[in-house]
Parts: sequence; structure tokens; C-alpha cells
Amino acid sequence: MFLIKKSFSCLLLSILHFFLGISAILGGASLIISPNGQLLNMHLPMLENSSFNSFLIPGFILFFVIGVLPLVTSFYLFSEKQIKIGSKIKLYKHLHLAWNFSLYNGFILIIWITIEIYMIQAIEFIQVFYIILGLIIQFMTLLPAVKNQYTIQ
Repeated sequence: MFLIKKSFSCLLLSILHFFLGISAILGGASLIISPNGQLLNMHLPMLENSSFNSFLIPGFILFFVIGVLPLVTSFYLFSEKQIKIGSKIKLYKHLHLAWNFSLYNGFILIIWITIEIYMIQAIEFIQVFYIILGLIIQFMTLLPAVKNQYTIQ
């Protein structure tokens, strides 16, 4: 009965956030466990043009910001539970906090990947994939059916 209330777009958006969160947590954990990047077949010379000597700090950012945040967003998009603590950081006050964070997550992902490409001065398929994922998340978040689902009455 609960699933009937959700549009396909809303369910897909929640699933996309879940996928993003899980993949970022796995990648971030790998970089935290192995800051030299070997678990992900990455090499420290990739960081020559960055501010980092190892992948530890990027791993923490990946784990918490790109990983945990979308997982929490996925849960709240699916459940539509209200979160009063975050209402101060809502850009769109008339929309559910999870909807706002869905939009934020899309921007965060695109910015993260763009900075990564700039710092390592190379582009790989996985980066293109995640930029496209960020754009899809933003597009789906802005769909009228999704906005209507998360409008606060």
C-alpha cells in the first residue's frame, strides 16, 4: 500500500541516491583503508596537482559527503518523514527537506567530479558516468511529479 503512493519517478530518484551512497561509501572506505589508493588501483602521482599527499582526506569526503548524505536522502525521499532540524538550510521552504537535499546532492556530485578531473588532469569513463548520474538526479528532482510529491501541504 505504501508503494502505491509513490510515483515511479520518486522511487527511481530514491534508488539513484541509494546507488550513489553505497558506491561512494565503498569507494571512500577503500581510500580510507588504503590511503595510497592501491585498493582501487589508483596511484599517488595522480595527486601531483592537488592539495593532498594521499587519498585519505578525499576518502573521508567521498565516504561522508558523497556517500552517507545520499543514503540519508534516499531514506527520507522514500519515507517522506519530516526532519525539523534541517529546515533552516532548505533553499525551497515549501518542499520537503529530502527534496532539497536531492538537489544539493546532484550539485555536490557534479562539483566533486569536476574538481577531481581538474586536479588529476585526466578524465575516465567512471567520472563521465557520475557526472551524468548527478545530472539525472537533478533532472529527476526537478520533475513536476516529483516536486508535487514532496510539496509540504
